[in-house]
Amino acid sequence: MDHFFIFISQQWMLVSALMVLIYLFAMNERNRGGTLINHHQLTTLVNSRDAVVVDLRDKKERKAGFIVDSKHITFSQFDAKMSELESDKDKPIILVDKMGQHTGSIGNKMKKAGFEVFRLNGGIAEWKNSNLPLVKG
Repeated sequence: MDHFFIFISQQWMLVSALMVLIYLFAMNERNRGGTLINHHQLTTLVNSRDAVVVDLRDKKERKAGFIVDSKHITFSQFDAKMSELESDKDKPIILVDKMGQHTGSIGNKMKKAGFEVFRLNGGIAEWKNSNLPLVKG
């Protein structure tokens, strides 16, 4: 273990460069699947630009509550059903899931297909924590 700290202290420039590269890689990956937005930005996009909210959760999770007027395409069936969003290609698409863990990969696919993609940071969990309304059913 001592050798590790000695190496870091002697090679601080290399270690610093590595840390910067890791940070830049993480930021690139984070934005690759679409811009992260909060619930205020989601509301603004829906109201000002007629954005479409797409809920990626499974049916059971969606029954517990969903954002009003959101479209439902489960994560597991997204590839087969992405064509259902073609009519909305001129609108911003906001991806929502349980906690934000699946939106990046779907967002990346949608960006490659020419969509303008946003992702709700924290997913429905963050929406609920902010005491925002959900439709049951």
